[in-house]
Amino acid sequence: MSAVESLASQTLASLELFQGLPLSALHNVLGLARVRRISKETRIFNQGDPGVRAHALVEGSVRISQSGSDGAQTVMRFIGPGEMFGTVTLFTDGRYPADAVAVAESLETSWSEVELLELMDRHPKIAINFIRVIGKRLQEVQDRVRELSTQRAERRVAHAVLRLARQAGDSTIDGTAIEFPLRRKDVAALSGTTLHTASRILTGWEKAGLLISHHQRLTVRKPSEMRRIAEDGVD
Repeated sequence: MSAVESLASQTLASLELFQGLPLSALHNVLGLARVRRISKETRIFNQGDPGVRAHALVEGSVRISQSGSDGAQTVMRFIGPGEMFGTVTLFTDGRYPADAVAVAESLETSWSEVELLELMDRHPKIAINFIRVIGKRLQEVQDRVRELSTQRAERRVAHAVLRLARQAGDSTIDGTAIEFPLRRKDVAALSGTTLHTASRILTGWEKAGLLISHHQRLTVRKPSEMRRIAEDGVD
């Protein structure tokens, strides 16, 4: 099956940018899409690259990370199926602000700036969805800044794990499994703490039976207890 056929079978309606569009509009969107399968660890774009496109993930997972002037790199976000990425830059300086790397076998689609603006002009619902997505991302950034400013490390790690579980969680017999590889340094970066501290906290939760960690896969066994830690800061 070709990449385009795979995308059609998944339906564009599942992507946050195109929710609520009629079938005729979805056909129009698909007609302009560049669809491709991506192997694990493939770099989709580099920080600072020009030629920005609007990307949307259909299957898999993508890690978004940013490098500072000193070369240090931090994870900004993980992208899950249905989410867009690399898009805001279309309306700013035209260069990607971060690196994007597939952390699992993935299927993605993208549109150029001209194509996306054309689609927005034809189908205003896309522009409305875009604004809604940007608003949600802004709220997420504000929440993370507040957590960094006011909360202890354990609460921040709990919030990071719960966000990932909501974003890419799959219900299993053991609990809610986060469906992509997650390094402990990724958890540390997402929660604004050190690798040592994040590892200590996660190991403690494993021993307490709150989660399972196996081959870089986290499963939250007791979401209610994790939420209690996130909201109440109970040690």
